[in-house]
Amino acid sequence: MELVSLLGFAAAIIIGVSLGLIGGGGSILTVPVLVYILSVEPVLATAYSLFVVGSTSLVGSFTYMKKQLVDYKTALVFAIPSFIAVFLTRKFLVPALPDPLFSVGSFEVAKSVGIMVFFAIIMLAASYSMIKDKKNKEVNENSKVQFNFPLIALEGSVVGLITGIVGAGGGFLIIPALVLLAKLPMKKAVGTSLLIIAAKSLIGFLGDVANQPIDWKMLLIFTGLSILGIFIGSSLSKKINEKALKSGFGWFVLAMGIYIISKELIFV
Repeated sequence: MELVSLLGFAAAIIIGVSLGLIGGGGSILTVPVLVYILSVEPVLATAYSLFVVGSTSLVGSFTYMKKQLVDYKTALVFAIPSFIAVFLTRKFLVPALPDPLFSVGSFEVAKSVGIMVFFAIIMLAASYSMIKDKKNKEVNENSKVQFNFPLIALEGSVVGLITGIVGAGGGFLIIPALVLLAKLPMKKAVGTSLLIIAAKSLIGFLGDVANQPIDWKMLLIFTGLSILGIFIGSSLSKKINEKALKSGFGWFVLAMGIYIISKELIFV
């Protein structure tokens, strides 16, 4: 096996470790690893990412289920519009995007470049969410869940659209929505988020099966290593300061986002 492939599969373990350590964030690295290390075409990489993120999050959610830290009713209310949005995006919107996306004179923006730049913007938003010092009051574990149906449905649709385009799980968008709109306590919001991410990512991937040439051998190896990583991360989480880790990972994601924008738009 080539060194580049080994680096890519080693990165798959790191993605899982980060998910196990901080309950999110790792999925934001999947597309860059697939594109820049394993040389997967960007549109196909977003499809692979949906499968990797969905499978890994599903395994991670089992731990929260056992601890009764998943609110299934909230997950259903949030997930239905998200499921619809991500499936339709992968099935119809992404294949329908023109290539190039647009041109101004002799300057053209290719479809693959547009997807990577949009992905980088999402990474910048994710990094801000992880870096900033959250001072929001923790919701009481026994507080009653309160649904704001229109806002939850709207948020679910937006997250589904973003997930469909860039292949990221969207946990950095889902968790705040569950805490603020459904009044879930943080731990239950994380567990519920993992279940939502798993379901909508895997459903989104179904929209790609007929449209993309899937290398199942590579995809299953990558996913298996990522799942291995989430177990390692969960074990390490008891020994590492979560706040410091999340902030440090946020700075890393910020640097990656800036690098992608620079590579795609400047150093061409």
